[in-house]
Amino acid sequence: MEPLKHECGVAMIRLRRPLEYYREKYGSYSYPLDKLYLLMEKQHNRGQEAAGVGVVKLNSNPGNEYVFRERALGTGAIDEIFATIGSLIPNGFNSMDARTVEAETPFLGEVYMGHLRYSTTGRSGLEYTHPFLRRNNWRSRALMLCGNFNMANVEDIFCDIVSTGMHPRIYSDTVLLLEQVGNCLDKENHRLYRLYRDTLCGPELTRRIENELDLGRVLGDAAPIWDGGYVICGVTGSGSSFALRDSNGIRPAFYHIDDEIIVLASERPVIQTVFNLPVDDVHELQPGCALLVNQKGEPELRRILPESDNRRCSFERVYFSRGSDIDIYKERKKLGANIVPTLIERIGGRFDTTVFSFIPNTAEVAFLGMVEALNADFDRRRKEEIMLLQKAGKLDEKKLTDILRRKVRVEKVAIKDIKLRTFIAEGSSRNDLAAHVYDVTYGSICPNRDTLVIIDDSIVRGTTLKQSILRILDRIKPVRIIIVSSSPQVRYPDYYGIDMPNLDELAAFRAAVRLLKKTGREGVLDEVYEKCLRADEHTANAVKAIYAPFSDEEIAAEMAEMLTPPEINAKVELVFQTIEGLHDAIPGCPGDWYFSGDYPTEGGRRMVNKAFADYYRNRH
Repeated sequence: MEPLKHECGVAMIRLRRPLEYYREKYGSYSYPLDKLYLLMEKQHNRGQEAAGVGVVKLNSNPGNEYVFRERALGTGAIDEIFATIGSLIPNGFNSMDARTVEAETPFLGEVYMGHLRYSTTGRSGLEYTHPFLRRNNWRSRALMLCGNFNMANVEDIFCDIVSTGMHPRIYSDTVLLLEQVGNCLDKENHRLYRLYRDTLCGPELTRRIENELDLGRVLGDAAPIWDGGYVICGVTGSGSSFALRDSNGIRPAFYHIDDEIIVLASERPVIQTVFNLPVDDVHELQPGCALLVNQKGEPELRRILPESDNRRCSFERVYFSRGSDIDIYKERKKLGANIVPTLIERIGGRFDTTVFSFIPNTAEVAFLGMVEALNADFDRRRKEEIMLLQKAGKLDEKKLTDILRRKVRVEKVAIKDIKLRTFIAEGSSRNDLAAHVYDVTYGSICPNRDTLVIIDDSIVRGTTLKQSILRILDRIKPVRIIIVSSSPQVRYPDYYGIDMPNLDELAAFRAAVRLLKKTGREGVLDEVYEKCLRADEHTANAVKAIYAPFSDEEIAAEMAEMLTPPEINAKVELVFQTIEGLHDAIPGCPGDWYFSGDYPTEGGRRMVNKAFADYYRNRH
């Protein structure tokens, strides 16, 4: 119900034929630009704060630009960028000579990079918008970088860079990565220069360096210090490119290679749709591996980092990635189905007075899975009743008709009505506006009789639930409102690329603290703080002790009480997916640190302990 922000979406295209080939086959030199636009637009869900595009032209003449970049801010950034690019390309360019287009026309080149951004560090603006660019008059030393990532050890990377003698201008993980990778790229250039300087000189030496540049060696020098979840993409001015995924597979990346094109993106169905490909033609970039493409357009998959434990992000599957992916669609349905046994127990089997629905639209697939499982259970109950009546000789046509007429009651109860604008309103005025984000379907339930069950994909802060959803649902007068989360309780912040709130913003954390106070265990907070102060990077997550004294049900009940506005007449209950149910539905993506607190890297554990120490000091 409260939209989370995802760090980024990435897209890369590398042409393997001359531009003239694409004009002849697909009708336009702009074929790769059109495809890049679609790759970005279909990943718009991953970032609506800013966007950027970069293009490298391999056949540019000296004296002409060979790296082009355009960036923009806001939800309309993609359209703004491509409108600007379109204005720079001359009219009638498709009738121009191919050699002229390849040498002089802006933004029509061989290597394309696209990026969509949500900031998770609180820093925004054009200077923090990807791709970042390190310019140089030597093409093999110019570097353009973008990524879907968040580093949990920025300070370590910063110190590593400073130790080389560099003086970074900005303390930002992207800038630091650009400078660090750029420094390693310089070293690779120097290695090749020293190798050939005695036999080659001038342009011939430059071409040899560009041809033999080994970006796998560059990444092997730079990446071992990185701690986080990431897909880092880069391209040199000479056309060599890379995409590297973290060794735990936290952030996703998929690719396709054929004899015309190499493409990489954050989501599989995006590549399938844009290039009309079957699912088997799109492959997952394996954790710790890089997709390397040399200046000639020859691809190579190379292991850069040792593969660590599989911690692929489960929240990608629950919420962020497009539900049109064949596996994600099935997983979300299974999430909805797995909650049904608990839900049936909670409603006491009273299907006749229970109505099922969903909020928001991202929860619709889980809702379908939930309804399928409810219908299966309902059919089993009806079959048992029919067989018992038949065995007792009491089954007649009227009773059979009555039994078969019963159905699981499904309604479209809530509708997203307006986009909330609160740039002026504050306080009670803001809350009043929030109460009108959704509208309800009047007459969809029987007032003062029915229980209303609403499934959502996650409950994080609880703000929208308290300020808007419960007030809206209470208008149609259910006796009970059961909010079902298809994911477990979100108890811990994320440090690998998802804009999860601080600890004190998480509804589950606030509920656990309230329970500690209510039960006279407030001293646990002091104990955890002391552990956090003593923690080093090898220490376990000390914040787990906040939740340890209580069951999931106790925390859910406290959350329900905490988030229910005083004027609500209906009884409000919260039901959460279990972590076991999550892993059963999404077995291939076991990364669950926001639910379990089991961070996959030392940086994450260090960050969560620091987050609690900050919370404790602010509280006092």
